[in-house]
Amino acid sequence: MAAVAENLVRLAIDEGIATITLDSPANRNALSARLVEELHGCLTRASDSSVRAVVLTHTGPTFCAGADLKEAADGGMQRGTEALLELLRRIVEFPVPVIAHLKGNARAGGIGLIGAADIAVAPAGATFSFSEVRLGLSPAIISLTVLPRIDERAAGRYFVTGETFDGETAARMGLLTCAEPDADAVDKTVTGLVDALRLCSPQGLVASKKLATARTRESLSRQGAAMVKLSAELFASEEAAEGMLSFRERRVPRWVASS
Repeated sequence: MAAVAENLVRLAIDEGIATITLDSPANRNALSARLVEELHGCLTRASDSSVRAVVLTHTGPTFCAGADLKEAADGGMQRGTEALLELLRRIVEFPVPVIAHLKGNARAGGIGLIGAADIAVAPAGATFSFSEVRLGLSPAIISLTVLPRIDERAAGRYFVTGETFDGETAARMGLLTCAEPDADAVDKTVTGLVDALRLCSPQGLVASKKLATARTRESLSRQGAAMVKLSAELFASEEAAEGMLSFRERRVPRWVASS
């Protein structure tokens, strides 16, 4: 008898709050095709008139590490980039607020999820990186949800260097709503936000979210197709193949300039 695979994403609804948990810590909650599909399914099930907000959280030390590089290395990424675009659009256009409740780090596409969320809270010690540039890629798709959030100077530095930055820096640049001293403080802040949202009227939440997400929705609509094309082209390049291979082999890519 074949074993039944456990879900990579879990949903619980309690007192008007839908909690969606990314539960694939073995690969740092990477955006595999299966995880993305299950996340879509949970969002569909959370589309209930009684739900006032969605809390998107995770198990393990990493919120989301971005694209599943094993899947990316095994074939074309056109479908994968399209799926990521639709996932980000789904979160941005979800009728009620989505709160990203981070307990740890995020990289690349995982930061796109944070940008798509309406509110994002993380520990000050959590780390973040637009690591695409060090793999022969760029944060093309996720720029659609991130650039409306962060200031241009931050994008000008962290998009092109791939440097790691902490939660306090992420909050200063606008990526996070706030960075708290530790995980307990993050839990307390999220609980307070959830309690506040329970007091809001359903139509008030829907109308207010549309106002707050206008720039991001416009960005997704206007530039989505171009960013899918760019991302797929980069994934198919020789430099990206070398970048992903070097990542898996834990070595420096051949194209890194020597000092």
